[in-house]
Amino acid sequence: MPQLSRLFIRASLIYLFLGFTFGALILANKGIPFAPWLWALIPAHIEFVIIGWLTQLALGVAFWILPRFASSSPRGDEYWSWAAFILINLGILTYSLAPLVVLSWFQPLARALQTLGLMAFVLGNWQRIYPLKFPNLKDPI
Repeated sequence: MPQLSRLFIRASLIYLFLGFTFGALILANKGIPFAPWLWALIPAHIEFVIIGWLTQLALGVAFWILPRFASSSPRGDEYWSWAAFILINLGILTYSLAPLVVLSWFQPLARALQTLGLMAFVLGNWQRIYPLKFPNLKDPI
């Protein structure tokens, strides 16, 4: 398994643990109110579970399992996929910190980082799914 896939999957498991921990605290607080500030964790809980866990797990498995090239670099240029990993995690952390920061542009910045990260992943792996076709060249039989 490539290193980037392992990082995506490890990060997703960390976000799963954090998301379920936040969810458990919120649920316990709903049953027996002990800390009203825990309700501020709901956006981070949703972000960690949906984007942090599900999306990164899917991207890590996709990077590992997509068709490979028959060259010295079987996954092509991994620069875009590494950029995707960094941008998505920056977006998740920025979005989870947004309730603590009183800046109105913090959440849109987080969503922009995540969108750029997903676009970078698609850019880096698109040719593994749909290779370039040259109409003037004929395939050998």
